[in-house]
Amino acid sequence: MLSTLSTALPHKTMSSANLLQDLFHAAVAAAMPQAQVARALEPYLKKRPIGRIVVVGIGKSAAAMASAVEDTWAKAGNSDPIEGLVITRYGHTVPTQSIEVIEAGHPVPDENGMRGAQQILRRVEPLTADDLVICLISGGGSALFTLPPEGISLADLADINRQLLASGADIVAMNTVRKSLSCSSGGRLSAAAYPAQVVSLIISDVAGDNLSAIASGPTVGDRATAADALEILDRYQLTIPHHIRDYLTRNPNPVISPDDQRLSTTVNHLIATPQQSLEAAAAVAIANGYTPLILSDAIEGEARDVALVHGAIARQAKRHQQPVAPPCVILSGGETTVTVKQNFVGKGGRNSEFLLALASYLNGEAGITAIACDTDGIDGSEDNAGALITPELWQTGHNAQTYLHTHDSYSFFESIGALVVTGPTLTNVNDFRAIVVEN
Repeated sequence: MLSTLSTALPHKTMSSANLLQDLFHAAVAAAMPQAQVARALEPYLKKRPIGRIVVVGIGKSAAAMASAVEDTWAKAGNSDPIEGLVITRYGHTVPTQSIEVIEAGHPVPDENGMRGAQQILRRVEPLTADDLVICLISGGGSALFTLPPEGISLADLADINRQLLASGADIVAMNTVRKSLSCSSGGRLSAAAYPAQVVSLIISDVAGDNLSAIASGPTVGDRATAADALEILDRYQLTIPHHIRDYLTRNPNPVISPDDQRLSTTVNHLIATPQQSLEAAAAVAIANGYTPLILSDAIEGEARDVALVHGAIARQAKRHQQPVAPPCVILSGGETTVTVKQNFVGKGGRNSEFLLALASYLNGEAGITAIACDTDGIDGSEDNAGALITPELWQTGHNAQTYLHTHDSYSFFESIGALVVTGPTLTNVNDFRAIVVEN
């Protein structure tokens, strides 16, 4: 999955730390929803439906996407306000004119998200074939759009979610469980809106842009079963109450199949992806005289294991000019995982853990610098997007292996002043990693 882009321009003078931050900013800017929403909606607003237009949305970018819909609506010459409701994470709201915004819990679902899910379903259920639903989906929707089935509490789902987050399970496995214990995800939003036309605008935060995995696929069918969910729960040795195991065994509310008639009036559009952001960063590298090498937009696995592979590639480039000659930038995206050891829980997310493992492997090697950040601006549950490392910063570090052993990467990078703090970016195309290798 290695790919290089066009030959770099003559090498410009810029500090590696500044270049790393410029690369990250370019990746985030490429995923911002304003232009992409307008482009995707244009054909639908030119030929307005006979009936109502209702906007609903879920995810970390939902409020920003809703604002972009309102702007697009006004620029199309429509004077009447557009109606709707979106759910986003706490701290991720932006001002909107007529579309209501609810803030809710992430990554652990809460009452606000559950009430918001109920309200969204109530808004779309009465619609007819003359109506249009504009659905705005981005990463984080799995937790934000949570509606448990009868007999299962929100506390039950929150506990399972916490266990999944600490288990090392990938996003597809996690969402297989979530969909089987839901009345809102796994195609159920489209099913509720049928026979209305549903146009779903999606920002991808999953490896491979699997539509059914993004926000647990509220407008996308899935062939995963409750039996699959049970297998995942057992494989990761989660502690599951008897009533949940019984519910999954009975499976009274299965995930919507991709060939279900109720999905026939839904069209899903990917409007921003990890690959687009990597290519935007690659263009910045070229403009500054570096040859970019995009490893993949879909890298998964334990963060510290992925770090060792990236470090080995960087050293190969530095020492042997393979698979690309310096000055170069090694880029990758996707979503790593962190399996947390019991009683060894520090602060930090998968990107800062990746970077701490990478820095420990490189051990201050001259001419190699790196950044690893989550494009939503929040790495894990702390206030940073990620971190960056240079050989000079590494020399100021101490006891790196101790921090890594206790999953306390945030504290390590905080101690050396190397955290990257952006606040919520209002988009999300998952992990962004860049390693600069000088001559």
